[in-house]
Amino acid sequence: MEKVNSAAIKDKFTALYRQYSASICAGMPEPMNRQREAAISLFSERGLPEKGCERYRFTDIMAAFGHTYGYAINPNNETVDSKKAFRCAVPGLDTYTITVANGWIDAANSTIPEGVVATGLADGAQSCPDLFAQHYNRLAAVKDDTTISLNTAFARSGLFLYIPDNVTIDKPIQIVNILSGENPLMVNQRNLIVAGRGSQAKIVFCDHTLSERQFLLNNVTEIVMLDRSQLDCYSIQNLNDHSSQIASVLIEQNTDSQLLANTLTLHGGFVRNNLEVLMNGPHAEANIYGLSLPNGHQHIDNFTYIDHAVPECTSYELYKNVLNGHAVGAFGGYVLVRPNAQKTNAMQSNKNICVSSDSRMYTKPQLEIYADDVKCSHGATVGQLDENALFYMRQRGIGEDEARMMLMSAFAHEVVRTIRIPILADRYAEMIENRLRGKQAACGDCFMKCDKRG
Repeated sequence: MEKVNSAAIKDKFTALYRQYSASICAGMPEPMNRQREAAISLFSERGLPEKGCERYRFTDIMAAFGHTYGYAINPNNETVDSKKAFRCAVPGLDTYTITVANGWIDAANSTIPEGVVATGLADGAQSCPDLFAQHYNRLAAVKDDTTISLNTAFARSGLFLYIPDNVTIDKPIQIVNILSGENPLMVNQRNLIVAGRGSQAKIVFCDHTLSERQFLLNNVTEIVMLDRSQLDCYSIQNLNDHSSQIASVLIEQNTDSQLLANTLTLHGGFVRNNLEVLMNGPHAEANIYGLSLPNGHQHIDNFTYIDHAVPECTSYELYKNVLNGHAVGAFGGYVLVRPNAQKTNAMQSNKNICVSSDSRMYTKPQLEIYADDVKCSHGATVGQLDENALFYMRQRGIGEDEARMMLMSAFAHEVVRTIRIPILADRYAEMIENRLRGKQAACGDCFMKCDKRG
């Protein structure tokens, strides 16, 4: 990896934007283009977050940028083989499928629910101009993270998804996000999802690489949940272990909205997940889960920020990690209860198992409370497998390796059981078991063999 620092990256990307700004803006909607200058100016001023700052206390973001990449400014000329795309689908899961190749929607390999707008960003701005202008970059602009600013400056590709008021999607929407190519590539993908009033949907995000090249996916997704909307968001991250992923998901919940978010991280050499939820309407409820299974030299960092801005909202948060080899895991969880957010109910928990003595886990759960009529708790544990339980199982004829496997699977099941799509829950459990056993964990019969660096 090249030796880099924040100043070098700042100068590199600022110069790149200035050189290609005309191409970046060409053909893109005005609500996107008018945000770019402020975003690149902020990035040029601050550079990337340094390790040790509050949000990146345990993670050196330079690890994701210390390679030479090409940049996906224009659509990929290569068409995605539909059979390869299909192999990334969850077997037996009946879904509407939206295929995204290097950030750009592949319409030929996509099926869209009737009555729903699912298209690229430029087309989305034409189809729903008022909605797009109202919500694009509204959540992202206020975030103090310059990886998001970098995305705002460069983004040309991504998905616009609008579920109209009172529409219930009859089956899940699966978004298969594929990175492919013969050379290293950086993709700044931007997504905007608006769930209309009273709408209901389940969305499954599947992130994959179709080659062993190094990729950097800097993905920003803004999700707006209007009153009484219900949204399940499941994410399976399965990039090759040469690649890096920075996934920022920014969600606004309005009155009586219900959110279930569940993230499973299997592969990816460097993964940073930012999940931020603004509870902006009374009686909103968020249930947030995450499970990471880092091995080898993987580095997986999950950061969450739950902002209780109004009274009478509920948030429940559980993140788990099973670490092996020389893997490093990190969790930073922050819950803010604002002064007028009385009757808040917030619980946060982070539980971790270090299977090997060489693995490391860093955790920092935080509560910041400015209201007095609340119920809030947080906690974190880092340990190893229960030796008494292992001894008990071995006394009953179970081999040591199988006993360890059973204990780790039971530990992960608390997250798996929250999935409200039965076939997906079964597939999650299968992929988790394969991963824990050191086997291939790809979706379906994917031909892609993820790297298992030791």
